[in-house]
Amino acid sequence: MDIAALAGAMALSNTQNTWGVGMLSKTLDNSKSQGDQLVQMIEAVPASQMELSVNPMIGSNFDIRV
Repeated sequence: MDIAALAGAMALSNTQNTWGVGMLSKTLDNSKSQGDQLVQMIEAVPASQMELSVNPMIGSNFDIRV
């Protein structure tokens, strides 16, 4: 096998691996940022409004007997 061709293939493989790891790192950073933003949005909602979103019928009706 030709040494120059092997060296070229190894260099290309190394470049592709480096690029792939860089893209995965950026994707991970983006996912962390979106997760942090989601947590902030959830924490900003008042607890009473959150309860109504989960159980919308709780507290809206009551029975009275006279």
